[in-house]
Amino acid sequence: MTTILVTGGTGTLGRLVTERLRADGHEVRVLARHAQPYAVDLIRGGSGLQAAVEDVGTVVHCASTPRGGDEQAAAHLIEAARRAGVVHLVYISIVGVDAVPVGYYKAKHAVERQIQESGLGWTILRTTQFHDLLVRVFEAMGRLPVLMLPAGVSDQPIAVAEVADRLAELAVDGPAGRVEDMGGPEVRTFPELAGAWLRATGRRRPVVTVPVPGKAFRALRAGGHLTPGKAVGKGTFEEHLAARYAGEATAR
Repeated sequence: MTTILVTGGTGTLGRLVTERLRADGHEVRVLARHAQPYAVDLIRGGSGLQAAVEDVGTVVHCASTPRGGDEQAAAHLIEAARRAGVVHLVYISIVGVDAVPVGYYKAKHAVERQIQESGLGWTILRTTQFHDLLVRVFEAMGRLPVLMLPAGVSDQPIAVAEVADRLAELAVDGPAGRVEDMGGPEVRTFPELAGAWLRATGRRRPVVTVPVPGKAFRALRAGGHLTPGKAVGKGTFEEHLAARYAGEATAR
């Protein structure tokens, strides 16, 4: 079996991808800033990166950050992969990176283009946002006495474990180009999702929707980040909340 490198292999998604591949008997290396023996900051690059990709057949690129630097990290990874003779680069992207004009999405779209033009065999999977992201958003908003949500915006959250399963499959298969998008099972309004979170956590907050101007929110209201025709996910937001907050809900 070919050796597989997972970048961001200690993160929410990368850790699960690594577990799936190892459970199937694959030799897997984990690259992350603090994961020995391949502790590498992709944004900075360096000799450690070349050592990480040596004798690797497939790279699953999960490392990403909204704080910036994804394009530089991808450039370093692609250069090292070319030198090492990597034959397959798998990349996880986001539904709507070409439709929603926010900085992180633009960077993810740029990385897609870098990979497509890299000369390597490649596979790109776009998915909708993970359940965990919504939870983090609501937890941050929940510190205030009122939950203020953007009017007219829906979401289609998906279980990270399901995405990990799909990425593990794609890593083992050969380069497939841009594969079909993967969306969560339901398109839900933000008030519906917030209500589910409030019930699961036992919080009591009024929910208010407010119109938000700008091109980005116009694209979100138009559903640029959704893929209702590819609602292949099974796990619902309520199921995720039940598992996450089991036994923790108290009136707050």
